Amino acid sequence: MRALVLMLLLSSTFALADEPAFAPVVPGQAISWPQDSGAHPAYRTEWWYATGWLDTPDHQPLGFQITFFRSNTGKKSGASAFDPSQLIIAHAALSDPAHGRLVHDQNVARQGFGLAYAKAGNTDVKLDAWRMTRASDGSYSVIADAAGFALHLTFMPTQPPMIQGEGGYSRKGPLPEQASWYYSEPQLKVTGSVTRPSTNQRVDVTGRAWLDHEWSSTPLSADAAGWDWLGANFDDGSALMAFKVRARDGHAVWAHAALRSPDGATKQFGPGDVEFTPERQWRSPRTNTVYPVAMNLRVGGMRWRLSPLIDDQELDSRESTGALYWEGAVTLDGDGRGRGYLELTGYAKRLEVGKR
Repeated sequence: MRALVLMLLLSSTFALADEPAFAPVVPGQAISWPQDSGAHPAYRTEWWYATGWLDTPDHQPLGFQITFFRSNTGKKSGASAFDPSQLIIAHAALSDPAHGRLVHDQNVARQGFGLAYAKAGNTDVKLDAWRMTRASDGSYSVIADAAGFALHLTFMPTQPPMIQGEGGYSRKGPLPEQASWYYSEPQLKVTGSVTRPSTNQRVDVTGRAWLDHEWSSTPLSADAAGWDWLGANFDDGSALMAFKVRARDGHAVWAHAALRSPDGATKQFGPGDVEFTPERQWRSPRTNTVYPVAMNLRVGGMRWRLSPLIDDQELDSRESTGALYWEGAVTLDGDGRGRGYLELTGYAKRLEVGKR
């Protein structure tokens, strides 16, 4: 979902007199693994998004997020070593209950000079000293030395990729072209270290992560105001992805969910089977934005209560993508226990879909 908000927010920055042609997302094809783990520069925007829960040696839980974006600006490459046609953006965040709030950092650069890039064929994205790479055994190495914290993590797959939608074609609205290519890698085993903002000390960590990779060229429906999204790893090895694209009045423009059972079977759920219901709200002391940080989620006949690790997990990326949203670690209780990440966009202001 993040790729779509990035596309909307950057569109005014890189608007051209003639709208450039980007590769379309059309049904009837399928994601090719592992080649599609790499970049797709012909599409308008793309992201690699990893979230997870970490445990320290003294059993203090932490939440983390790191995202690399690639945006096709529509501009032509020139003689410069910088490539103006591709923009690389990175976000990183750490939720540390001892610190009391989420800390985050962000960076943006044009592709070029080997300092910022997103390579095709296999995951290899970089922005200065931040990098995410995928090895031949399927493991990921993540490094982000950010302002006030650091992530040095390795993700090891324990399951095959979870291909979303129909072979990776994932609808995001009522029209067929309102779609993205989308797969997830849930239940990633995490090892490594973090530097905590509460102590400024590096500690070893273990945990579980979720990685999303998505690319698209088409904006959301014109009446979309934001969305609620969840990716969750359950204790029994199952995994859940669910989202709701919201209109201004709160009703669902589109919704979808996919539940993978411990044996690997995946069940898809349509718009009428997915319902996010706010239970408790939190108001940001910095932006005055109100977010429904505790939610009840229904998928088919199953129900869960989502509870935040800490309330203050607001992420302000207005210096890079222009977005202001809540994104945080949550627990799930109900028809299965688990840990995941909840993303809430469009609560600070309505997304200006297609605005130039």
